[in-house]
Amino acid sequence: MLKKNNLHIIIAEDDHDDADVITETFSKNPDFRKVSLVANGEELLNYLKNTSNEIPDVILTDINMPIIDGIEALQEILNTDGLKNIPCFVYSTSINPVYKERCDLLGVKGYLIKPYSIEAFEEIPKNILKIIEYNMQV
Repeated sequence: MLKKNNLHIIIAEDDHDDADVITETFSKNPDFRKVSLVANGEELLNYLKNTSNEIPDVILTDINMPIIDGIEALQEILNTDGLKNIPCFVYSTSINPVYKERCDLLGVKGYLIKPYSIEAFEEIPKNILKIIEYNMQV
């Protein structure tokens, strides 16, 4: 069971500016004690497979990334015992309904639109927490 104030999130983001902003946003939120960052889906999968790394409580990934994109990485994560119960979220500038549908079919907990202002980025951790809390009650 997830405990607020003690969450570890791993974020897959290839854009350096967005990575800085989203990492800082989660680091400032008191519900997240640890924020790990990787640059693409391949690094995300490698992080999760490395047994010396702590398994995160939450995964947030961009979709459009080099090497392995976010959806491909999530397909593997959500079909792997030991990882498939981690709440996974996608955030992207794309509002492509095909991406949203693929994420829904995979069991992604939330499809968030990447904001254009720094202030709006601060809503992402709050939205993720609301979704997690709702799913725990259902």
